[in-house]
Amino acid sequence: MLEFSSGCEASDVKKADLKHEAAQYLKFVEWSDEDETFIGRCPALFDGGIHGRDEARVYRELCEAAEEWVRVLADDGTELPQNGSAQKFSGRFLVRVDPALHRRLAAKARLAGESLNTFVGKALSRGG
Repeated sequence: MLEFSSGCEASDVKKADLKHEAAQYLKFVEWSDEDETFIGRCPALFDGGIHGRDEARVYRELCEAAEEWVRVLADDGTELPQNGSAQKFSGRFLVRVDPALHRRLAAKARLAGESLNTFVGKALSRGG
């Protein structure tokens, strides 16, 4: 979290400090078939997103928007939201699926010579 000395405005803080703080927040850019554009989001800092046809440009603008939000929140004296990097994850979660899907996934895992956990983990890491 940015800390400001007495009488120091957030606007006096170096851009590098804002950039570093904003970099701690998860940002992602995805293609939207529905909107036919890339949409960049930083859910911990703000709702909505940055839109555009150029993925790299959307990401750059998303980073700039995150830095601006950090600056605005700090200027207002508002505590920055938790960025999620401190949150611990066990690596376990329960997903309920239709029994027929469970059966198909288990069969595919067996054919691949893998456990169901390994098979599903690999599928999720590929994005589906």
